[in-house]
Amino acid sequence: MKLLSKFAVPAATAMAMLGAPAAADTIVIHAESVIADTSTEPTGRATVTVTDGIIVSIEDGWQDVPEGATMVHLDGKTLMPGLIDLHTHLTGDPGGDFWKDATEPDDWGVVVGAKNARLTALAGFTTVREAGSAPQTAFSLRRGTAEGMIPGPRIIAAGPALAIIGGHGDTNGFRPEVNELLDSGFNCTGAVECAAKVRLASQNGSDIIKITATGGVLSQQGRGLEAHFTFDEMKSIADTAHSLGLKVMAHAHGARGIETAAKAGIDTIEHGTYLDKAAADAMIANGTVLVPTLMAFQGVSEGLGKGIYTPVVEDKIRAVSETAKVFMGKAHEWGVEIAFGTDAGVFDHGRNAGEFALMMSQGMNAREVIASATTGAAKALGMENQIGRIAPGYSADIIAVQGNPIADVSVLENVDFVMVRGRVIE
Repeated sequence: MKLLSKFAVPAATAMAMLGAPAAADTIVIHAESVIADTSTEPTGRATVTVTDGIIVSIEDGWQDVPEGATMVHLDGKTLMPGLIDLHTHLTGDPGGDFWKDATEPDDWGVVVGAKNARLTALAGFTTVREAGSAPQTAFSLRRGTAEGMIPGPRIIAAGPALAIIGGHGDTNGFRPEVNELLDSGFNCTGAVECAAKVRLASQNGSDIIKITATGGVLSQQGRGLEAHFTFDEMKSIADTAHSLGLKVMAHAHGARGIETAAKAGIDTIEHGTYLDKAAADAMIANGTVLVPTLMAFQGVSEGLGKGIYTPVVEDKIRAVSETAKVFMGKAHEWGVEIAFGTDAGVFDHGRNAGEFALMMSQGMNAREVIASATTGAAKALGMENQIGRIAPGYSADIIAVQGNPIADVSVLENVDFVMVRGRVIE
């Protein structure tokens, strides 16, 4: 039996696990308690056994460890499912330097992403959606973390977002010839062309389709935050993606843009700042999930007046700042399904768990916010039978914290142990 104490885990696993497949051996975890999912209470002392990256059993008490297995002893710690962030930008860091699109190679995004993947995993997030990147950068990260070459979470990657010409997500702010040179090739106009771009994204490796359904806060144009794509364009995108087995996530701020996206069959609304009752009703009727990204609004507000953003962007940040403090609470009151996402990259990676307190400040309780980042987020991904719980047959995506997060959600801001796909992250 190999023994890894809590304090021995980083050095041991760097050599034994990170670069090797999760199937190397059996890992037995002793914990003070286990929260299998938010519908259950913490157990007493328990043993979780992982083989080939899959959870095989959860047993009461600290069970004997089979010969040849590795033991991880987490005395005093609570095990729970790894957290899921449905909206991250691993390949980018905060800042308003839009001109860097013209000076930095796409490859640099992989370097930045490797740094941020590690920080994200160490913060307890074992699965993320990468919500828009340069072509191939997030896909390279996805492969690197899957194969254990880069410490980080499971990545569900969108690749480049689909946008309208001149809208949020399109390259703008430069001379026309530079805009054209930097265009990643995923703008579309009309239902037929939009369907073709979805197929192109699928062909090139997208796990999910990201669209910018409305104007945005951080782009270099100040034409408001309402709908960009038409209903026919969004319906074409949704129908085509679904025919390929892909879901669609839509950046959307304005109420009518949200309503149109929901009626068109878009799966998740990202941000949702100006959500009203009509838009909420459309989301409920169509099963559309809200991903509120409250940390994004806090993060950009922290940068005001510091020369980080251009004047047009600062004006938009100030315009949404008050609405950002209440819109999710309205959605919750109206019965909109809410899942966890932060927009990390707009603020520093690794601060993702700050979203929990912000969600609670708008009316959700601890069980609800933790469920939004585990079972709820897994359902939004269509992976509810693989991740989001500690249960036999599920991926061994597990974290450990001091205390009971259902009683005090702030303990999730200080994660002590992380396992992704059966690999222990330092």
